[in-house]
Amino acid sequence: MNKFFKYILPVLITVAATNGYAQTHRLEKLWETDTVVRVPESVLPDFNKRILYVSEIDGNPNAVDGKGEIAKITIDGKIIDLDFTTGLNAPKGLGRFGNELYAADLSEVVVIDINTGKVKNKIAIDSAKALNDITVNDKGIVYVSDSKTKKIHRIEIGSVTTFLTNIGGVNGLKAIGSELYILGGQKFMKADSKGNLTQITLLSCGGDGLEPVGNSDFLITCWSGHIFYVSADGKIETLLDMQEKKVNTADLGYDPANHILYVPTFWGKKVMAYKLITTK
Repeated sequence: MNKFFKYILPVLITVAATNGYAQTHRLEKLWETDTVVRVPESVLPDFNKRILYVSEIDGNPNAVDGKGEIAKITIDGKIIDLDFTTGLNAPKGLGRFGNELYAADLSEVVVIDINTGKVKNKIAIDSAKALNDITVNDKGIVYVSDSKTKKIHRIEIGSVTTFLTNIGGVNGLKAIGSELYILGGQKFMKADSKGNLTQITLLSCGGDGLEPVGNSDFLITCWSGHIFYVSADGKIETLLDMQEKKVNTADLGYDPANHILYVPTFWGKKVMAYKLITTK
């Protein structure tokens, strides 16, 4: 082997191992709102009504101050009502079952009438310190993460139990059938109905939001400004990196029929929409 190949071959192998495979997806920006959405953390689409529900922290993400809201925005980015629900504290993750909207609000899960925006109930979680993401399965069972206590709680017919403990950096959740997909720090995992964990892949940053796109593939955000496409086998494509621009990408919503991502920008105070395009 000559000197050129002696030194260049390890570099080529390293590049191949790092990239893994060719980029097969990209994002095309569609729109963004004005900077009027008050610290948006989570977006939940309602495709029948063509509405996006957006949690607004509206201040300190850890403050019990009654300033938090839920906003309504059209699916093409027009503001409908920034005060659809008011009087919350620092609402983050959103979930839905039937006509009830669920919001993770620091130490309690707030149940909201999706037609009126009125608060119907508040489910206190005694040990909670920083409830973050929320998801509801097809049977109406609610899962909510607590990033400070490293726990995932389960709510069934108003009864609260702890489903998993010691999940470092736990944030994003998605219930699909009997499985719960979890972002815990840099780890992307799934748990079966008994809480047995399987790691899918390891991200380069702490995961925030996740949404399935079909074929067991996922879109994943990191609050730092990253959006990834993660294949079922754990391969990762970077679709967006806005870290240097200091634009956050929090808990996204996704339209699987039209392949559109709805991304809240937290301190950026706007919601952005992107089209997911397959390039192969």
